[in-house]
Amino acid sequence: MMGDTMGTFGSSMASLFFFWATFQQIFPDHLKIAIKEFLLSAIQQLSFVQRFSDQIINFFSPYIVISFPEYEDYRFNHAFAAIDTYLGAKATDKAQKLKASQVKESKGLILKRDEAKVRDIYEGVNVWWEIVTSTDGDRTHKLTFHRSGLEIVTGSYIKYIMEEGKSIEAKNKKMKLFTNNPSMNWDTSKKSLWRHIDFEHPSSFQTLAMDPKKKEEVLNDLEAFRNGKEYYKKIGKAWKRGYLLYGPPGTGKSTMIAAMANHLNYSIYDLELTAIQNNSELRKLLTATSSNSIIVIEDIDCSVDLTSKRRKRDSDLSSKEDGEEGKQDQNQSKVTLSGLLNFIDGIWSACGQERIIIFTTNHMEKLDPALIRRGRMDMHIELSYCGFEAFKILAKNYLDLDSHPLFGEIESLLKEAKIAPADVAEKLMAKNHKIDVDGSLKDLVQSLEKRNKYQRGQSDEHKKKFGGKKLGVFGGLF
Repeated sequence: MMGDTMGTFGSSMASLFFFWATFQQIFPDHLKIAIKEFLLSAIQQLSFVQRFSDQIINFFSPYIVISFPEYEDYRFNHAFAAIDTYLGAKATDKAQKLKASQVKESKGLILKRDEAKVRDIYEGVNVWWEIVTSTDGDRTHKLTFHRSGLEIVTGSYIKYIMEEGKSIEAKNKKMKLFTNNPSMNWDTSKKSLWRHIDFEHPSSFQTLAMDPKKKEEVLNDLEAFRNGKEYYKKIGKAWKRGYLLYGPPGTGKSTMIAAMANHLNYSIYDLELTAIQNNSELRKLLTATSSNSIIVIEDIDCSVDLTSKRRKRDSDLSSKEDGEEGKQDQNQSKVTLSGLLNFIDGIWSACGQERIIIFTTNHMEKLDPALIRRGRMDMHIELSYCGFEAFKILAKNYLDLDSHPLFGEIESLLKEAKIAPADVAEKLMAKNHKIDVDGSLKDLVQSLEKRNKYQRGQSDEHKKKFGGKKLGVFGGLF
């Protein structure tokens, strides 16, 4: 019985050897690969072979396969992105399927290949690329080549396509705005952690309404950071930078972030802390962000309780038996100050390169000092009420105006008025798409006079009530 089995197996193997030698001479390379995969799959079904499948496959197959997954342990694989860009842009004139995209309205269409399999030749070595998508939605680029080209492929070809892909990406880069999904919506696909849209905000430092000296200081700091790779390596620090933007509402904090992103050509990750259940989820999200990006937590004082001294709960809270209230308490975010600091300035801070972290707040005094100390939030940028220099930028933006007889009166009124640049911009905007320079400026003067009168009244009332003690932030009419 055993002899018959071995005889049958020997006959089958001899036939396979003969067929293998024949099709090696007749069929083209890409067809050889397809036939090879079919034969190897058939061989693996033999019970006798299954125990030695790896050795037999290596014996029959002269090809090597290298896989490049899109994500590795929830971290984006930049090699995948470079390969995707390189293959998409390669030989579009010979492709049967193309896909078109437009980065910005001012630019033309970008054509890329849209084929699952692509053949490439490098220094005489034939290689085949194929993109494979798993049932979970994870994508992987697979590179197949003959063993004889191993040294060339691993020595210079892969490096070449990395450089070419990154170069093409830099020319056609589309900035993106990411926001995190609630953890209940996460699935096995790493892409489910963040969702994104294209970021095309028009803000720039040229149009940003703020004091020119402050603006220049911020620009110089950004340039020093962007060119500081070797410096950060020399001093032994992670290549990151923290900015705290603080000031009253409407003073341009979000606009400043957009201007930073456009200046550096970085994508933005808008992190919503209230959608994160604990520190573990926070780490998973942050390690899934890419380098060359800005991570933003807006209104951080309102997001979750990040004070080192937790507020004392009312003693009755612990004894509540209401099921709904208990459930709400369980669903509250358990992200802690130490968890956030560990990523900003701890051992996890080195999990990405060339990243900027930005906090915004309307109430700087509410933030824990440990959160905003230098080294974590390296630069504190106050965005305050509109001054005359900021007004001139707005007048240029909205009215294309460098000077006007009313400028002197507006300058005098702005010295007293506490008014946000957003409120000034609203008065300067065109009405019904028609620019009325004199009308807009007169409207602004009247509004500033009204605001100053109101604020003086508030100040006098405060002095009568509190005996001259310092007045807090004004509310206000406009």
